Amino acid sequence: MRNKARFFLGAGLAALGLRLLLVVYFPAIVDDSRFYADIAQNWLRHGVYGITNSGVITPTLSRLPGYPAFLAVIFALFGVGNFRAVLLVQVTFDLATCFLIADLARRLFGDRAAKAAFLLAGLCPFLANYAAAALTETLEIFFTTLAFDVAFRGLRIGEMGTLEPPQAPSYIVWLVCGLSVGGSILLRPDGGILLAAIGGYLLWLLARTLHAGHRGVISPRTIFLAGLLVAAGAAAPLVPWTLRNLHTLHRFEPLAPRYATDSDEMVLNGFNRWVKTWIAEYVSVQEIYWAVPGAEIDITKLPQRALDSQQQRERTIELISDYNRDHDMMPELDARFAALAAERIHSAPLRYYVWLPALRIADMWLRPRTELFPSDPRWWEFNDDRRWLTVSLGFGLINLAYAVTAFAGWLRGREFFGMGLFVLFLLLRSVFLGSLENPEPRYTLECYPVLIVLASACFHRRA
Repeated sequence: MRNKARFFLGAGLAALGLRLLLVVYFPAIVDDSRFYADIAQNWLRHGVYGITNSGVITPTLSRLPGYPAFLAVIFALFGVGNFRAVLLVQVTFDLATCFLIADLARRLFGDRAAKAAFLLAGLCPFLANYAAAALTETLEIFFTTLAFDVAFRGLRIGEMGTLEPPQAPSYIVWLVCGLSVGGSILLRPDGGILLAAIGGYLLWLLARTLHAGHRGVISPRTIFLAGLLVAAGAAAPLVPWTLRNLHTLHRFEPLAPRYATDSDEMVLNGFNRWVKTWIAEYVSVQEIYWAVPGAEIDITKLPQRALDSQQQRERTIELISDYNRDHDMMPELDARFAALAAERIHSAPLRYYVWLPALRIADMWLRPRTELFPSDPRWWEFNDDRRWLTVSLGFGLINLAYAVTAFAGWLRGREFFGMGLFVLFLLLRSVFLGSLENPEPRYTLECYPVLIVLASACFHRRA
């Protein structure tokens, strides 16, 4: 930065301008934002980590405490309900993420790649878009990138993909890496994938070093202790949360429930499993999955793959009609959906276990990331307002460009030490996301720092 101050100043101002533009004109304060804010306000004003239900504050474990704690700090400093301050602070975190991405690229591919990575991150409309949304994504991406950057420092990965000269291991670096992973997990439970990726990569390094007869640059003892410190650092922030849940709600819950439900809420296992037998795209999440319970299900929005036969069509219509009568999912109705799901899985197991997860992964990676804008999610029907249709098509092309450039960068720099950690993280996260019944594009945003670093390899000059 000292040598290229003019570049980083100009690119940084452009990145800041893009984010401020979105904060001013397209701030996203959604239902989840208000839910988190309600917890933060009750925590701040009444000392209760809970939600307001008919005027009564009820303790909750449906959301991890990372983002409510962040909101509580902002509200304490700038006023309760001040979402503008929240978004502005998130902008600073997102800009810090851009510098961390640039440092990762510098360590792997050199200064030229670092400049390219900073520009790609700073002008990325998807990272900027979520900096203007009162949701967990921006902080989650920051802690994910920080964990990677600290891990690369712990692995002594220096400039141009080489290793720095051997030196005494700095175990504090690995503890910081673990705490960064812990920060990620405190925001969203799927932050645990980051722990699995880093732990898995260290395990692979340990096995390779032992196989080579201890001739690696990093000793087996150092790798083993690094893994322990990462695990300890990741688990430490979860201890108070787990103890609180045991003491207050008498339930062992170190993370958050799978469907973000409280103890007294019904989990729609049958309905969720039925949805998972046909859902493959985000538009179905908006139109059907989020509608239940409480809103009408439009049978005409179901894709053809949800209705395998005339008999199945009639059963599905009957179930949806029964639900639409009062928009409530009773246990008996949920069990009927479960029976239909079991029948569909039995008749087409490959579709359920292979093809649909693959389609969900592809949809989350490749669809236009316009869910925070008033764009029509059915953009391919080309009946949206011309301006928003242009935004959808433009965002789709930009997203595709990032993915293609990242793949090209991986081909160019796949032999560099440390690239395996990135690949493992992308694979683990993609496989996990394919197992969900709600394919939302935002779930792949945590991978964007990795995509950008990989893309920066295209700008690396080979010696």
